[in-house]
Amino acid sequence: MDFFPLYLTIKVSFTATVITAAAGLVLSWLLAKKDFFGKTLLDAVIMQPLVMPPTVLGYYLLSALGRGSALGGFLSDTLGIDIVFTWKGAVIASVVSSLPLFVKPAKAAFEGVSVELEDSARLLGKSEFAVVRSITLPLAKRGIAAGAVMAFARATGEFGATLMVAGNIPGVTQTLPIAIYDAAQSGDGFTANILVGIITVFSLTVLYVAGRFLKGRD
Repeated sequence: MDFFPLYLTIKVSFTATVITAAAGLVLSWLLAKKDFFGKTLLDAVIMQPLVMPPTVLGYYLLSALGRGSALGGFLSDTLGIDIVFTWKGAVIASVVSSLPLFVKPAKAAFEGVSVELEDSARLLGKSEFAVVRSITLPLAKRGIAAGAVMAFARATGEFGATLMVAGNIPGVTQTLPIAIYDAAQSGDGFTANILVGIITVFSLTVLYVAGRFLKGRD
């Protein structure tokens, strides 16, 4: 049994979750706490992967990051970074797919933080960064943690966009969902069942541990 797809899935999921959380914190805070031109459009763009077919999302990413595009050409020719058909492509596909699942609960959590409490801290001379660090983030931690768990779970199961951007290269870009698809297509039911069992147990374990952790926190 080749366990590379499991290793790659964990690697991609953790990397994607870190990136998603970093970008998602800023975006969810902006959407919850600030008013600016284009706010509704930004919210709609972030949420688009929830309703867009994964293959369409993958096609957009492939078009944007391929060597034939301006961005893809710059990354490859100038910086020496190839995205398409590498594990980095799988990470980007997972980030874009899981971002709305992080932003939704994190945004709701930020909106639930008392504005009066934040204003009181500002009146006491706290900077905006200090207010966010000492008041907003601690009070919104449940929603942020829930978003991180949902993002990780989504990254673990990402298939369509990843297949388009990273491809199905055994030992290079083949994640668990793609390995399951490959085994099913080739008629290898035994391997498919084993891999399905692994990803099911893995996902349930992550959600259970995260649920217990969040339940035990104030």
